Amino acid sequence: MSERTLAIIKPDAVKKNAIGDIIASYEKTGLKPVAIRMMQFSKSTAEGFYAVHKARPFFDSLCTFMSSGPVVVLVLQGDNAIKKNRELMGATDPAKAEPGTIRKAHGANIEFNAVHGSDSPETAKFEIAYFFPETDLVG
Repeated sequence: MSERTLAIIKPDAVKKNAIGDIIASYEKTGLKPVAIRMMQFSKSTAEGFYAVHKARPFFDSLCTFMSSGPVVVLVLQGDNAIKKNRELMGATDPAKAEPGTIRKAHGANIEFNAVHGSDSPETAKFEIAYFFPETDLVG
């Protein structure tokens, strides 16, 4: 079943010049970018995007990190895109991620873990709409 998911290449991976390698990983896995945008989050943009985590102890440091440098926001489309992207990303902690995953290759630790991906169809719908109007999606 073809579906869409949101992916973010986080500031740590952008800083390490890993954008091309990460996008190539998506494409090799059958995930087609249908919208791409490079941007710098403001703190309030990060807080709105991660509002679901507001009560969590890591919320402030996450929002500070995500607004610390440029990010690349993508909409990926493909069969079982959400599940496929989550498998490709690997475990949240790069030390526990499987070889061949993005986080194993580009993540430094549980906070600086290179990429974000939607975790469910409902989350993907919210996250995609947060950054892209439907008219910006080309696939």
